[in-house]
Amino acid sequence: MDRMQLRGTRLGAHVEANSVVFGVRSDPAETVWLCLFDGTEERRIEMTRSADGTFGVAVDDVPPGTRYGYRVEGPWDPVNGLRCNPAKLLVDPYGRLFDSPDPDGYGLLPAAIAADLHRPDPRDSAPAGHRSVVIDPHFDWGDDAPPAIPMSDSVLYETHVRGMTALHPGVPEELRGTYAGLAHPAVIDHLRHIGVTAVELLPVHQFLHDRFLVDQGLSNYWGYNTFGYFAPHAEYAATADPVGEFKGMVKLLHAAGIEVILDVVYNHTAEGTHLGPTLNLRGLDNPAYYRLDPHNRAHYLDWTGTGNTVDVSHPAALTLVMDSLRYWTEEMHVDGFRFDLAATLGRTHGDFDPLGAFFGAVAQDPTLARIKLIAEPWDVGPSGYRLGDFPRGWSEWNDRYRDAARDFWKTAGSRGPFGTAVTGSSPIFEGGGRTPVASINFVASHDGFTARDVVSYDHRHNEANGEGNDDGHRDNRSWNSGVEGPTADPVVLEIRRRRVRAMLTTVLLSQGVPMLLGGDEIGRTQQGNNNAYNQDNRISWFDWEDADHELIELVARLTSLRSDHPTFRRTAWLHEHADELHDLVGWYGKDGSELTAPDWERPGEPTLALYLAGRLVHSSEGTVADDDVLLLFNGGPDDAVFTVATAVGGSGWEVELDSTAPDRSGPIDPKAIPVAAFTTTLLLRPRTDA
Repeated sequence: MDRMQLRGTRLGAHVEANSVVFGVRSDPAETVWLCLFDGTEERRIEMTRSADGTFGVAVDDVPPGTRYGYRVEGPWDPVNGLRCNPAKLLVDPYGRLFDSPDPDGYGLLPAAIAADLHRPDPRDSAPAGHRSVVIDPHFDWGDDAPPAIPMSDSVLYETHVRGMTALHPGVPEELRGTYAGLAHPAVIDHLRHIGVTAVELLPVHQFLHDRFLVDQGLSNYWGYNTFGYFAPHAEYAATADPVGEFKGMVKLLHAAGIEVILDVVYNHTAEGTHLGPTLNLRGLDNPAYYRLDPHNRAHYLDWTGTGNTVDVSHPAALTLVMDSLRYWTEEMHVDGFRFDLAATLGRTHGDFDPLGAFFGAVAQDPTLARIKLIAEPWDVGPSGYRLGDFPRGWSEWNDRYRDAARDFWKTAGSRGPFGTAVTGSSPIFEGGGRTPVASINFVASHDGFTARDVVSYDHRHNEANGEGNDDGHRDNRSWNSGVEGPTADPVVLEIRRRRVRAMLTTVLLSQGVPMLLGGDEIGRTQQGNNNAYNQDNRISWFDWEDADHELIELVARLTSLRSDHPTFRRTAWLHEHADELHDLVGWYGKDGSELTAPDWERPGEPTLALYLAGRLVHSSEGTVADDDVLLLFNGGPDDAVFTVATAVGGSGWEVELDSTAPDRSGPIDPKAIPVAAFTTTLLLRPRTDA
């Protein structure tokens, strides 16, 4: 062992020559001990403080696999936000891997004895708590390169590492529910077949299962409870090397042309409320990493609904987040991030600021300039709904698109919101020089009903969650199509079949970036559960044996059409060049008449037609020519007959796709085009002036 005087210590545990250099940051600490474990034996080494407030020590003969943590001696003064307690073994905030001697991951003793903040909890958390693990970072990436797919050409697929393959018959049983399982050829072949360009993975940073869930025999299935921003969640590994297995997954997906986007939770941590467990940040430097209640600094501001809020306006917290983003991009080769409750990250002085510290740091970082950045544009803080307010270069989950599409396909919406959504939601995103790719379009996500459940349930059915069915969204914009839940009624089943197909067709042919909820293409149901965050079981897992193969083929056909036709992947607003392209876009009624302002809001009109001219299409391929397009939408319960508008020209049109009858194709009578109830029909006409 060799102690070193370090200046500007590198944070985390890093192999350098024959030593491992450990570094951790803590302003209030008086002494920091590095704790090395050999089984149950703990060896403590005092760390040296450097001028910048970090503590470091270099230790010889520390092999990969060594377990370690930190203990901090310093002030216990919760009233002023200080919570140093050497009884708590703290895991490394920069740790690359974690494990725990407790199978549930618990030495989760409270941060303080309830109702007594005057003395620290003396109970040692080491016997059962998580420990950091020294890793060998070497990995043969070979010729791996990011697919670098333009955002406009992307088809996102939101999925869960475990749930997607837990029941997959084509994946070996020992690999199901793991990183290796997600990269199995049976899964990759499916993703490629349905035209997915990027998997967006629910949280894979190391997270904690909440104690109240474990006590009920449940778990934090979704994983929005992070405490390790640099470590892949170890439970998702089939091997003893989660880091290497994750890298191997990325490498195989990249080889198939599929990007990897991570859902990241930098807005809060698993340490929870003032009575939650002390895992790392709270015990190292509570005021630097969290937003404390200015009226009672023993408590936290909770703008996330989880008990605490990470304070990215503080340099220490901002550095942690930025270092994590760079690590996953540079070392783990991921291609982008979806930021959970991203409005929280934009709060510099409490209010949301798109020019704030976090967004500024991301914008100037050359590593992050090339990746995909997606915001969940809200939190539960003051003025927390910020859809459309994020900076240029960011895309956002568009829940108004979701609501407009669901309403239209349940005959409850007006043409106006639906038409705006299908053409890119320009009133929301056009400001600030943004383009249609700012809108992530979806009708279902992990948070809420699946697409199948949108058409099968009027009400949530979350009884399995153990919260008295009082959790989850109340406003689902759903309609059960005539019967609540499972049914054998052929009329109801046909309505459901049509509505799901019409919704997915809408998403995949809209301007903006489509996102599919994993499993929607196979007809996955969660049995009416719209908040399955704690259901690590068949409620959440994909049922591959009951897959809807006709629906799979429809999705594959739609993504192929999107890929073949840049008119669906525009990088400029349809009206952006209105002076010279006055006929670029047109909206018409089923009788071929051009819609007027009153027509857009008139109730009881579930039909409309969208014309897109194929000339001078602005796309990732440059300015190109494409076929002309007519999209005919019938969101009503009765079949309809459409007439092609005179202004569009009636000759040359052919049916390319019918969401209800996938085999339908060929020429049509432009004066009488049948469109079945709850159906989207796509017509194409080759341009003669291309």
